[in-house]
Amino acid sequence: QLQLVESGGDLVQPGGSLRLSCAGSGFSLDAYAIGWFRQAPGKEREGVSRINPSGISQFYADSVKGRFTISRDNAKNTVYLQMNSLKPADTAVYYCAAGKRGASGSTWYKEGLYDYWGQGTQVTVSS
Repeated sequence: QLQLVESGGDLVQPGGSLRLSCAGSGFSLDAYAIGWFRQAPGKEREGVSRINPSGISQFYADSVKGRFTISRDNAKNTVYLQMNSLKPADTAVYYCAAGKRGASGSTWYKEGLYDYWGQGTQVTVSS
């Protein structure tokens, strides 16, 4: 059974940091681009970041540029999202997704590019 499992979500104070992990179970992630998405209460799900299979190409939403960093360790079958300088507006359920379709700077956040989704991990930024 092919699964993506997110972990690392937590309650953190504004200005703090978290690292989310997305692990593949039942398949190898190294052939897939991985996207991170988030959904805040009452809002639509939005793209946060994407990394291509080799790790060379990365995209970020404007709202997280300079604060979040996506990376991958194909040997560990895991993709990471390092989140620094967290703000209350970053509070959301974070999802990772895997897909093989290519993407550009104007398409990477389209959910139709991704075939497999994790169950999500909660990130809460609050004092």
